[in-house]
Amino acid sequence: MPEGKIVKALSGFYYVKSGEDVFQCRGRGLLRKNKVNPLVGDYVVFEESNPGEGYITEVEKRKNELVRPPIANIDQAIIVTSATEPDFSTLLLDRFLVLIESKFIDPIIFISKMDTVQSDKRDAIEQFKSDYERIGYQVQTLSTKEPENFSQIVSHFKNKISVIAGQSGVGKSSMLNAINPLLKLATNEISASLGRGKHTTRHVELIEVNEGLVADTPGFSSLEFNELELADLPDCFPEMKERRAECKFRGCMHNKEPKCAVKSAVDAHEIPAYRYKHYLQFFEEIQNRKPRY
Repeated sequence: MPEGKIVKALSGFYYVKSGEDVFQCRGRGLLRKNKVNPLVGDYVVFEESNPGEGYITEVEKRKNELVRPPIANIDQAIIVTSATEPDFSTLLLDRFLVLIESKFIDPIIFISKMDTVQSDKRDAIEQFKSDYERIGYQVQTLSTKEPENFSQIVSHFKNKISVIAGQSGVGKSSMLNAINPLLKLATNEISASLGRGKHTTRHVELIEVNEGLVADTPGFSSLEFNELELADLPDCFPEMKERRAECKFRGCMHNKEPKCAVKSAVDAHEIPAYRYKHYLQFFEEIQNRKPRY
């Protein structure tokens, strides 16, 4: 039977791309019986019932999935954060990064609106950029006055399934429109939706951008750590994960334990103090989370 990838889900139909053709499919009853809910990004096996139509019979194992937006097998998340308006926030950026790391998705950080930064604040933004690059993240600054920067970021999309993350007003729409003007209507609708403080789901769709696929969705509509277990939090901070074996106690949570390599690295300014502060905030948030039944 033919195989393909779900590139759009809408009103109970799944649009499966196989080769150059797209088939409108429904899920077989067996999938519902086994509580398998196909997602955009899934690799599936289907059988063709009529020309251009069919039924999904099997969903292949996923490497990751998101709940909001509902999408699977993401290669990377592009986090867009602005230098100003809204002001650059390491706390919000770290929240995005932890959520993305917890799903085993590679993050890339874009700092937008660099042309609007006053000279006295530019050094601080450059220092933050350096901090995150030292951790191992890819970071790129963007300016609307330097459109050549936008052309450089196009290479990040090739052969990847990407989601775009970032709060409203940081320039996600401008970035996508600079890459592919055909996305303008969709991204404007997304911005308007986010600007009202709520997300009205239309559908999730993967759109071709420079030989890759980008989810036409606002990205994370929830920034809660509802699915993250406390024991997994340290591994969502790469600079802590790499030092974990150096701690005196196995399973060290880098909080109140003595002879902790992470706390020593913070004291030695090898780990930015604000990153550790955010870690403790997230630690407390997850620890005090109401139990799920």
